[in-house]
Amino acid sequence: MSASEGAKPLEVVEICAGAGGQTLGLERAGFRHRLAVELDQHAAATLKHNLVKFLGYTADEAEQTVKIGDVADPEVWKPEEHPGVDLLAGGVPCPPFSIAGKQRGATDERDLFAWAVELCGRMEPKALLLENVKGLSANRFAGYRQHVLDKLREHDYVGEWKLLQASDFGVSQLRPRFVLVALKLRYAKHFHWPQPEKEGPPTVGQLLRPLMGSNGWEKEQVEAWVRKANAIAPTIVGGSKRHGGADLGPTRAKRAWAELGVDAMGVRDTPPERGWRPAEDVPGPKLTTAMVARIQGWDGIQSDGVGASEKAGEFSWEFPGRKTAVYRQIGNAFPPPVARALGVSIKNALLQVGEAHEVVETTDAVLDPVYRQLRGEVRALTVEQIIGRLAEGGMQMDQPDVERHLNHLSHDFELITEVRSNGAAAYRIGEFKAFTGQEGHQRHNQFAQNRAKIS
Repeated sequence: MSASEGAKPLEVVEICAGAGGQTLGLERAGFRHRLAVELDQHAAATLKHNLVKFLGYTADEAEQTVKIGDVADPEVWKPEEHPGVDLLAGGVPCPPFSIAGKQRGATDERDLFAWAVELCGRMEPKALLLENVKGLSANRFAGYRQHVLDKLREHDYVGEWKLLQASDFGVSQLRPRFVLVALKLRYAKHFHWPQPEKEGPPTVGQLLRPLMGSNGWEKEQVEAWVRKANAIAPTIVGGSKRHGGADLGPTRAKRAWAELGVDAMGVRDTPPERGWRPAEDVPGPKLTTAMVARIQGWDGIQSDGVGASEKAGEFSWEFPGRKTAVYRQIGNAFPPPVARALGVSIKNALLQVGEAHEVVETTDAVLDPVYRQLRGEVRALTVEQIIGRLAEGGMQMDQPDVERHLNHLSHDFELITEVRSNGAAAYRIGEFKAFTGQEGHQRHNQFAQNRAKIS
């Protein structure tokens, strides 16, 4: 791509766009949205509103850009109508991989990760960006991740996984995100992961001081609270339709909030008023949705080549609607500063900025050694044979280790078992269970039955 071509914004198709956390970050990095697809009507309405309010879209452009419905439904949009788009991006649903959930992975009707990877074969985007929870990085999903890299390689992409900490990019929150970036080889040679900022993020107290004192709460009370809220926040959670309304998370998270002087049992409509004091055994005030959004990184971030340059705090993404729906949108979001940092790195790769570096084929890395032994094997292998093959390659693994790997693989793949004449069980890998676009996949019925609870 030439420098003159880089003068206009690169285009992105975003799936599972939510209320626009990734949207805002990518726009500030220099991308323009050709399309954004979202299931939840409340989140889609928020996204449309802010495309017009802050990102320079006309009302008609926002209406055409944001499509509402199941992202895998061809009646909602047709991937083949967007061949060669610069970037395909998305924050596909997290519950299939979340430690807080059942980690059903490929058998969860909300799992769209493998389907999104298959879109690379249909759309041929120059780059792919997908993000999810830290749980996807666990050993439980090593085979799943290896399969994803294998599929990307089949489509001529170089893919790489990385765990990023939101706090490294100015977000006042302990929010690890597991990110997959894949690019065509000519661009992959120029891709570098974004580097952490030199200065750490502000504490919760420093960040929220202006909002906490905006409704009349006495200055000395605000400052006392700021001194107590002297660390960054735990992960913002509670955004699932299956798990109730607006509170700040499970018991351990609530304890962490209490140490910061925050009552995590709900979200308040307004900041504390003059004379407000916490009741006995209450650690401090509840947050408002505006405060939670600020912790998530929604306030203005610097532009990088598109639109007006926004100074931090000059605007806040607006969330029309009722409190619980708003909180859910915030809780499900990808922090905009992290999305922006990734967007800048991907944009630089697509513009082939800087010296090319040697590309390491990450698919050659062994993420799951048992999967690697079974993949492509027509003949089933016993546990003893797997152990022997691994030993030949210099890797020691005992029977319980191999059996644990086989158990993990059985959740995401058809694990075919054959019994040898001596009674020993032998294994080979069959079909990947994940939804990748199959018309008759069980995902469709499960999705239809649970649609009202999917977020």
